[in-house]
Amino acid sequence: MPEPATRLTRIPPYLFADLERQRRLVEARGQRVISFSIGDPDLPTAPAVVARLLQEAPRAEHHRYPPYEGTASFRKSVAGYYQRRFGVDLDADREVVAAIGSKEAISHLVWAYIDPGDLSIVPEPAYPVYANQTLLAGGEVYALPLREEEGFLADLTAIPDPVARRAKLLFLNYPHNPTGAVASLAYFEQAVAFCRRWDILLVSDAAYVEMTFGALAPSVLEVPGAKEVAVEFYSLSKPFNMTGWRLGAMVGQEAAVAALKAVKTNTDSGQFSAIQAAGEEILNEGASAFVSAMNGVYRRRRDLLVMGLRQLGWAVPEPRGTFYLWARVPDGDDQAFASRLLAEAGVATSPGRGFGAAGTGYLRWALTVSEDQIAEALERLKDVLPALLAGS
Repeated sequence: MPEPATRLTRIPPYLFADLERQRRLVEARGQRVISFSIGDPDLPTAPAVVARLLQEAPRAEHHRYPPYEGTASFRKSVAGYYQRRFGVDLDADREVVAAIGSKEAISHLVWAYIDPGDLSIVPEPAYPVYANQTLLAGGEVYALPLREEEGFLADLTAIPDPVARRAKLLFLNYPHNPTGAVASLAYFEQAVAFCRRWDILLVSDAAYVEMTFGALAPSVLEVPGAKEVAVEFYSLSKPFNMTGWRLGAMVGQEAAVAALKAVKTNTDSGQFSAIQAAGEEILNEGASAFVSAMNGVYRRRRDLLVMGLRQLGWAVPEPRGTFYLWARVPDGDDQAFASRLLAEAGVATSPGRGFGAAGTGYLRWALTVSEDQIAEALERLKDVLPALLAGS
């Protein structure tokens, strides 16, 4: 058999594979693992969306290839939602393209722009797709560390001029996975100005834009003139409990939308149009009420977990957005800390180094488990966590 492409050797080892092995060992001993490691909503999709799919799926017109760029009605629903939610006007034909989940579209956008030797600026810690797809395309990654003392906001003034001059893409993701940080519109104004100065495409991953515990998070496209230098990925996965449906969109800069369409036309055949119709249901009706209800669930879970961990001696911060808790471990060895939580308490978390070197020393907890499970996890941690925090 031929050898796989050498580009695969550029991807770092998958840290979570070893944790999965450890999880199986714990379960083999008969202990049920409570997992805070996966950012996958545990609650069902809105009933109206499911009902719409059941209504649409039998229709013969959905049984053929959909338009590569997404159905006209879905793109119009995305544009309408952006106008109502963010006050942003979008041309549904030229500035919106449907995605088979934002992960797919982010990956294909990288391939649309990055040639071998080209550069992406990726704040770190980060969703691994930004860096990994750049590496697969033969590009280079400039990792910009996010610091807790700066609110995990990327310090664009720290980017050296030679790096900015070479860069083609700048990735931002606020509200931020994994730290839970939220950016202001003023911050996005600085980012747009930076990308305009250096002729960089600003790539805003807004997968968690609906998930905040206070003021609504902005879209980067609310900045005047942002559509000249920026695109944004909007995903239905996290806010509407639709991770398995694989539906989202990229909106913004017209030439970038055309570039993504060109890649997708030669790579995939679009999402099942009945699913796009079901997505329209939540975008057109009931989105704000559903988001508000879900954020209430995550707020209760956040407060319960934060309070419980603090009572056990861990001074964890309170995230402002997403459904993640990002907490520094005392000795800096996040992988060992996570392994012991799993082995000794049956509680699974994500080591921060899985999100890049700048994530080393932190654990990510996903609030995708019920309040009862959180309470059970805290009970299990009563004897384990204090000893770990004390270094024993």
